[in-house]
Amino acid sequence: MNNDAIMDIPSISEWFNHRNVFVTGGTGFMGKVLIYKLLDSCNNLGNVFLLIRKKKGLDPQARLQLILQQEPFKIIKEKYPERLKKLILVPGETTSEDLGLSTDDKARLLKEVSVVFHMAANVKFDLSLKEAVNINTVGTMNVLNFVKQMPHLQSFIHVSTSYCHCNEDVLEEKSYLCSMKPEKVIQTVNDMTDDVLKVMTPKILQGLPNTYAFSKALSEDLVQRSGLPAGVARPSIVVASWKEPAPGWVENMNGPTGLMVGAGKGVIRTVLCNYNYLLNLIPCDMAINAIIGLAWKVGREKPEEPIFMNVTSGSENPISWGYAVDTGKKHATTYPFTGVLWYPGGSVTTLKFYHWIRVLFFHLLPAYFLDGLIVLTGNKPFLVKVQRRVNAGIELVQYYTTKQWDFRNDRMRHLQEELNSSDREEFFMDTKSISWDDYLCRYIQGTRKYCLKDDPSTLPRARKVLMCLYFADWLVKIGLTVLFFWFMYSWIIRHPSELTTTTIDEI
Repeated sequence: MNNDAIMDIPSISEWFNHRNVFVTGGTGFMGKVLIYKLLDSCNNLGNVFLLIRKKKGLDPQARLQLILQQEPFKIIKEKYPERLKKLILVPGETTSEDLGLSTDDKARLLKEVSVVFHMAANVKFDLSLKEAVNINTVGTMNVLNFVKQMPHLQSFIHVSTSYCHCNEDVLEEKSYLCSMKPEKVIQTVNDMTDDVLKVMTPKILQGLPNTYAFSKALSEDLVQRSGLPAGVARPSIVVASWKEPAPGWVENMNGPTGLMVGAGKGVIRTVLCNYNYLLNLIPCDMAINAIIGLAWKVGREKPEEPIFMNVTSGSENPISWGYAVDTGKKHATTYPFTGVLWYPGGSVTTLKFYHWIRVLFFHLLPAYFLDGLIVLTGNKPFLVKVQRRVNAGIELVQYYTTKQWDFRNDRMRHLQEELNSSDREEFFMDTKSISWDDYLCRYIQGTRKYCLKDDPSTLPRARKVLMCLYFADWLVKIGLTVLFFWFMYSWIIRHPSELTTTTIDEI
């Protein structure tokens, strides 16, 4: 697109002027970054209506107030406190018809909203099929049915995942046919008993690795047939921020963050993973900038068919699992976590048998041994339970660590070209600009600060503890090596005749 054409197009901030936005999933990791960015960069934005449900005994109002006291909204409160008044709570639930809205809230949303971001989902890989479908697919169906009633709708954005059709090796920016219609799946899972459904799940998934991917694929099918001016954003592995709201900001331990914390604390010593395969990381702020840009594009173009966009890092700046592991290990020893149980070590392997041998000797046996010592001291054991959870988590992600995909992301690159120079700076999404070494260093420090709540003042002591564990680790390795050779020597001394007979037979 030439410069003259770009000059005639409103900037993202200008397009959002006085527009009211409706967000589902605003209390989640990406949802918080989306709301932060809209408030921070769209100066004359209208109201942002947040659909929030009751959870863990907290009502929606209490949840909203709690969130506003945390990052990243503390930054908005310091910079633009008046903009927080634009956040309007809407109690409701995506799994309910009409989203469980009150009559007044429904009327107001239908009258005022013109942009919708649907981000609500349960991202757990181990949900039962019924849970995943009812939360993610039925939730999307209810949102679509409600949004279709909006007379002023300009742009509907559904946030999916790049891995919802991961039985394909090359993932294009297009709609994929599902093996079953969503409506049929919804009826099936609700008609079957849980026991029968558990047995039938592998057949229903049709090669997809988990119920999350399947339920998101079904959701995309619903959006494809919705008839709305829509965009489907497919982020890959969303990780800590590159710049905003703060370098390295992350708040949960999903995906690579959990692996990194487990390895950094010395709990994870082995992962089934291909060292040379590429992994596709996208910092959360870049992902959100692309999603906001997609809403802007849909709102301007009013497409008759949804625009599918893979929000992924490109082939111009790849990163391998091996590089991520080695570089992460380097920075994790420079900025160690508190509460480290053993010196970070271990490795990745593609050999399943070797991996499970390592699980036995480096995960389970040490956990049982240390739990035994804990019991003898009169305390409650916990390490075996931790290791079982860790091993279960590793099993859930190893499908993704042992396979490689080719993500096509032409639309994301073209979207950047449509932005004016100011928007390219404000809504940065160019993954070529990432220095992975610098980024992983920020990621480690951000995980330490925001996710684990390790105060910076604990760093000197954490380094001393790590140094002690380093020497302890070597002492154990040397001790085990000496013990092995001593055992072999003792066996040879005690059974010289067997050794001689074996040698003669071989000759």
